Amino acid sequence: MDLSNLKPAEGSVKKRKRIGRGEGSGRGGTSTKGHKGQQSRTGFSRKIGFEGGQMPLQRRIPKGGFKNINRVEYAAINLDVLQNLAESLNVSKIDHTLLVSKNLIGKRDLVKVLGRGEIKAGVEVHAHKFSQAAKDAIEKAGGSANLIA
Repeated sequence: MDLSNLKPAEGSVKKRKRIGRGEGSGRGGTSTKGHKGQQSRTGFSRKIGFEGGQMPLQRRIPKGGFKNINRVEYAAINLDVLQNLAESLNVSKIDHTLLVSKNLIGKRDLVKVLGRGEIKAGVEVHAHKFSQAAKDAIEKAGGSANLIA
């Protein structure tokens, strides 16, 4: 066996339906489109979601929700993550570039520090926002919480 005599598996390739090639083919005349009517005409295309006149699904289901276009999304970083960073890297300053380099946030993300876990290291933390609990915990540990403008 070589490339010159390869064939597809038996029954895997079907002959296509040749429409409108004379009466003898069995698919001449109306070319499988039936008699008259919109669907038999050339250029016919049914609307997307058309259900034969029945109220379409996208109109049966009610609209819902509200999307605030002014919403500001923050990437959340908790105190336990900051503590792990401070211990493993032995750093005194945690800022946006450090978090990006460790793949904790994207480079365009805004950062909010949240209060889950505890922080023992006195580190200088730079972020766009702080929860009150996180700010208190950082300052209690001897660090500082600095806002990025």
